[in-house]
Amino acid sequence: MSNDARVLTEDAHGVRLISFNRPEVLNAFDGLQYEAVHNALVDALADDAVSVVVLTGVGRAFSAGADLAQMAERPAPEAPRPPAAGRNYFDLMLQVLERFDKPIIAAVNGVGIGIGCTILGHCDVVLMARGARLRMPFAPLGLAPEGGSTVLLPALIGWQKAARTLLTGDFISAEQALAWGMVAEICEDGATLDDAMALARQIADGPIETLKETKQLMLAARADSVAAARVRENAALARVSGSAANRQAVQRFFERAGAFSR
Repeated sequence: MSNDARVLTEDAHGVRLISFNRPEVLNAFDGLQYEAVHNALVDALADDAVSVVVLTGVGRAFSAGADLAQMAERPAPEAPRPPAAGRNYFDLMLQVLERFDKPIIAAVNGVGIGIGCTILGHCDVVLMARGARLRMPFAPLGLAPEGGSTVLLPALIGWQKAARTLLTGDFISAEQALAWGMVAEICEDGATLDDAMALARQIADGPIETLKETKQLMLAARADSVAAARVRENAALARVSGSAANRQAVQRFFERAGAFSR
């Protein structure tokens, strides 16, 4: 199997490991990364030899979210925009996750921020390293939530905890994530992927037909509401991305990052 430079894949015992591979930027997602992950998921979905998928990140992060350097280059909403370049792989990736009828296990080996956190709502079992942290910093960055999180997160942890998470953008420790029900298990640092692969192999021992039937039944209960949330969220993101508030928030982020690095 050929590997895209931004995503690495490996097969063993009916399990496909998909690893985000931009460690130099903590596996942040740019346009090409969304495309690479989308394609990897589509391939896994179509391959009858794959029963379970495991998602993880190369290096010390699961994913630091959207590439803010690319975001800073977006034109303001009122500015002339260039013609659309290619397909919207951010949305296409989410659509694949919404209908992914094979089990997905996440091995959160480090920070999961933005899409690195919201993608977990589409995973069936999430294992998190003890030293990892999660964050959804949309409001502080002048952005709207994404990835169906306005439906998935309240369903997972309750309205008030979801509201606090989305409105403050505070970091969430592994212990807090476990107590809230965002993750299924805390693993010792360095053991998260091994534990996730062991669980994936156990699940993959079952007949793939049964695994898919079970996943399809679980997805059916929420499919319409999650898809509708994604459409609303995408519209809101289009309204606020590149706005003055968004640009100022991103600029403050870079200024703080520069101050901390000195």
